[in-house]
Amino acid sequence: MSRYKKTVLPNGVRIITETIPHVKSFSLGFWFSVGSRDENQSNNGISHVIEHMLFKGTKTRSAKQIAEEVESCGGYLNAFTSKEQTCYYGRGLEEHLETTFDVLSDMIQNPVFKTSELKREAKVIIDELNDIEDNPEEIIFDKFEEHLYSGNSLAQSVIGTADNISSFSSGNLFRYLKNNYSSNRLLIAASGSITHKEIVKLVNKYLNNHLGQSLIKREDNSISEKNGINIIEKEIQQVHAIIGRSTFGFKDKNRLKLLLLSQVLGEGSSSRLFQTLRERNGIAYQVNTFLNSYYDISSFGVYFSTNYKMVDKALNLVSKEFKKLRDKKITSKELTRAKESFKGGLLLSLENTSNRMIRMAQSELYFNRFVSTHEVIKKIDALTREDIIDLANEVLREESFIKLIIKSKDTALKSAA
Repeated sequence: MSRYKKTVLPNGVRIITETIPHVKSFSLGFWFSVGSRDENQSNNGISHVIEHMLFKGTKTRSAKQIAEEVESCGGYLNAFTSKEQTCYYGRGLEEHLETTFDVLSDMIQNPVFKTSELKREAKVIIDELNDIEDNPEEIIFDKFEEHLYSGNSLAQSVIGTADNISSFSSGNLFRYLKNNYSSNRLLIAASGSITHKEIVKLVNKYLNNHLGQSLIKREDNSISEKNGINIIEKEIQQVHAIIGRSTFGFKDKNRLKLLLLSQVLGEGSSSRLFQTLRERNGIAYQVNTFLNSYYDISSFGVYFSTNYKMVDKALNLVSKEFKKLRDKKITSKELTRAKESFKGGLLLSLENTSNRMIRMAQSELYFNRFVSTHEVIKKIDALTREDIIDLANEVLREESFIKLIIKSKDTALKSAA
């Protein structure tokens, strides 16, 4: 009998749960299908500002009371905003589930958005933005997607701009909340020492303010293939680089193949790029592939940092590894190792109820159903060397890649010529 259950209420709220009898804790998430992708240039960053502000007080609780009520029970609350979702979540011991649910439901239904709090929090968020700008390892991914998805709302960062952040009013936040925090955009996910029946009961008890229905449809704009090189100058010692492109979204059947190709190419210390750039040539401490996936598209690429004298050599070595994969140089042993590494990472992540809750929620949001680990592993095991080689020939075409390099102003690079 499956421990996973799903209920859709008449107002559109989705409830998904997974009961894990052997644990004493729970992870509970309130997910809204709204993020920076749903913004425009004038309000970019507002989803993230609202995420912060919902912790700053409700009609009946102060910011301190929100924190203390859950922490005094040994639990915690947190939240995150992405390009496609905003999630408010809590974790705690089984006997404190109702308290956590009560606080989270109060936050999303009854915020006050005090002007004084908003002005103060805007300063905090701008400080967060400045921290990101000072960190090339972090900012490079935002800048990469800004170039990759130019002309599309996916190009916008989650945190937004300083001008936008400081300009938002309480009225802006309330209007955005009303249009986007609706019943038909809300998913409640819970994993751990819970039952489906009690979560449904808590929803009916605490989500008593009708959130309304959102008629806003997410734009599915076409994205043209990009190439070329982009240079950003900052006062840094190392050079940070990405070579990447857009690829298959969450629902594309080729995405799992690409995850396995990424595993072979640049995931872990046994991967080709790690062995080539770091172990054999000693020219990069950090090197890895990445796959940032969205509903209809993904960002795929290679990231590394190195001394400015070694950038061109590193880019050349990456190109050679691309070519080797296109030219059918992958052994059965290497493929098996990549499969086992991928499966191990997937299964080990499920030892944590928060990871289980997040995976379950994203499965529902992207596929409208629960995709079991057994199903994923079965598909991974079925992939062949030919599958990976064919995909490498389709994806690892250098003319379809863009390069983004962050370097100091006085550093000259051949690759930037």
